Amino acid sequence: MVRDTIKASDFRVAFRDVDMNGQMFRSVYIDRAEEAVAAFWRRRKGRDEDPIFITGKVAGTFHLPLKIGDIVHTHVGVSKIGGKSAGFLVRMTRGDEQVAEVEIVWVATDRETGTSVALPEELRDWLYSFLD
Repeated sequence: MVRDTIKASDFRVAFRDVDMNGQMFRSVYIDRAEEAVAAFWRRRKGRDEDPIFITGKVAGTFHLPLKIGDIVHTHVGVSKIGGKSAGFLVRMTRGDEQVAEVEIVWVATDRETGTSVALPEELRDWLYSFLD
């Protein structure tokens, strides 16, 4: 069973999201994970001094295939906090079964130059309050 995490949401696997074998495309797991992280991020009111984030890494581990009509629950946790990046782990379950985990790492960049920058201390503190 997955322990409580920060933000959870459900989705139903749609016909458009499956391959010719009836299994959900791996890219859809990543799309859904990115949507879940974005929903988590909306918990925080943005500040003018916040950096812009770019995706630095996406990695997935797949345990069980999802099929049309499956209802999937996503659980988002902050998995790591670096000097210039933050990592999120999105766990996907179907009922009590763990079906996948997707790790997404965001890198903080300067709004004008696009170069990587340190996470502001206030932002780091906020992320630490959700560390999984």
